[in-house]
Amino acid sequence: MDYKYIEQLLERYWTCETSLEEETILRAFFSQENIPAELLRYKDLFVYEQTEKTDCILGKDFDERILEQTEGQVRVKAKTVRMTTRLMPLFKAAAMVALVLTLGNASQHLFNDGTATDAPGTAEIRMPVSGSSVAMKDSVKVDTMKKAMQSVVIIK
Repeated sequence: MDYKYIEQLLERYWTCETSLEEETILRAFFSQENIPAELLRYKDLFVYEQTEKTDCILGKDFDERILEQTEGQVRVKAKTVRMTTRLMPLFKAAAMVALVLTLGNASQHLFNDGTATDAPGTAEIRMPVSGSSVAMKDSVKVDTMKKAMQSVVIIK
């Protein structure tokens, strides 16, 4: 048999140009038993609506049951949110900034060996070279006035 008319209807169906009557013809064609092998792959598409239509029907009391479930009074408890809870992310960010600044300042003083030049206008205290040795400073008492006189202040 020649199924050119059905093939033309299928082509028009894929381009969305069929009318409702032509789609009914396609459904009637694919609902019969004898279908050619090249068109058998489209059978499930057109027969699905007829077979599944009866399987999934809602009961008459469906609307009533849904309305009973949704109209029940639901008690909602209000949760109080304190100001400290709201500002907790800000506190955490401030703590992280303080931690980073503290560690940066500590590492700067740790690695600063005194070779860096200070900013202008700062005072620098230097001890004279002809002072007592380290070993003598441990065992010898030095007068505080004498020690103050030994220190030299250089201002840049």
